Amino acid sequence: MDRTTSATDAPKLPRTEADGQKLWLAFAGLMLALVLAALDQNIVATALPRIVSDLGGLAHLSWVVTAFMVASTMTTPLYGKLSDIFGRKPAFFVSIMIFLIGSALCGLSRSMTALIVFRAIQGLGAGGLITLSQTVVGDLVSPRERGRYQGLFAGVFAACSVAGPLLGGMITQALSWHWIFYVNLPVGAAAMVLIGIGLKHRPNRVRHRVDYLGALWLSVATCCALLGLSWGGNTYPWSSLMILGLGGTAVVSIGFLTMNERRAVEPLLPPRLFRSRIFVLSVLTIGLAAMGLFAASVFLPLYFQLVQGASPTAAGLMISPMMGGVIVASVGGGRLVSRTGRYKALVTCGLLAATLSFATLAWSAVAGGGVAISEAILAVLGLGIGVTFPNLTTAIQNAVERADLGAATATSAFFRSLGGAVGVALSGAILTARLQTLMPGGIGGASVGGRMTEAEHAAVVFAYRHGLATTFLAGAVVAACACLIVALSPERPLAATKRS
Repeated sequence: MDRTTSATDAPKLPRTEADGQKLWLAFAGLMLALVLAALDQNIVATALPRIVSDLGGLAHLSWVVTAFMVASTMTTPLYGKLSDIFGRKPAFFVSIMIFLIGSALCGLSRSMTALIVFRAIQGLGAGGLITLSQTVVGDLVSPRERGRYQGLFAGVFAACSVAGPLLGGMITQALSWHWIFYVNLPVGAAAMVLIGIGLKHRPNRVRHRVDYLGALWLSVATCCALLGLSWGGNTYPWSSLMILGLGGTAVVSIGFLTMNERRAVEPLLPPRLFRSRIFVLSVLTIGLAAMGLFAASVFLPLYFQLVQGASPTAAGLMISPMMGGVIVASVGGGRLVSRTGRYKALVTCGLLAATLSFATLAWSAVAGGGVAISEAILAVLGLGIGVTFPNLTTAIQNAVERADLGAATATSAFFRSLGGAVGVALSGAILTARLQTLMPGGIGGASVGGRMTEAEHAAVVFAYRHGLATTFLAGAVVAACACLIVALSPERPLAATKRS
């Protein structure tokens, strides 16, 4: 039987020294798998100019990122359910193998079309890496101890978010852009070896049926929604037939998905999960928090370059205080939750800090605050966000039965990705609308640093300053909504033992 831990005890997981060694081998493998997924979300960004130079296809450049994002997001819930049925270890191996095959093919690409297709294959594998890493933590440790491990994983993810663009630039400059994909191969192989040795396979002796129809409707709805959000306002106007058609198809697919999940023998998204207030409110909060975080990650470099005059490299480094705050809060907050068994007050305070940070960023943008002020605000924002994601994931895992652990964790990861995409799209739409209002003379198409008079340059900076301030204010509203939801939601104290 599992051993019970007190509020102040260290985790007493392994029964023998050999079990302890295997446990840490498994965690090392999970970390490497998480590094693969986290790096590949942004390591490509700094290599895109060189890729276009070699392969051409500038008009389709955004698809290098979009194909990966759509494929990884829509497969996330499927991996969670399959791991509940067939076991975590086989699902992990399949996920890593597909990811590595896609990586090798991306490195061998000789045309932009091929690279886009292979990035989609890579995304099909990446969809399982993050969610399965979090799910396996739920299998290996008790909910009480889970916070510190989830916090550690969140810290690794944040560190990779900072290191990705820098590492991509270094590899591209020293070798070539092909190697940003080839480097995944030895890392993925090491992850498979460590997981193979350290993680036990627990076959399920009960026959199950996979909800393939539910997976189909979910994939169609997700694909249409993300394509609409990615193309809207950029490739096509929001009111265009293409965007309206994608939105309509997504809504209809969600309707069919809902009907299917109510009738399916073993639904992909079990309706009983959505009868849990803790699960529903936590998932909703994760989606809202992701809207703010992802939007900030995309538009803060734009703010630093266009308003504060930083270079592209410096703008990327200036986000480091936010990611540093995420790392510190993820690890420290996880340990605090493991010690107390309570998470609600900490998450509420974190989201309140994020709300105030976004509001202060908006004020600083309008008032012309300096770099030092912005960096201090970002550090507080990172601390607020850092205590949110890992501890809400722990709360979700604590609120569901073990049979639904994979599906619940995957659903939370799915809404986190979806929330990020929505946040970026809505922030972009707000910024575009504000620029059109503030620059009616057509200067909105110009860029800072081009051939302009001083008056035109000042007008552009003014427009971007107030436009980006509006997006930060929208982030404050979203974070405030998430804070209110957590404050009003129930809390279940974290269990000190694992569910068998």
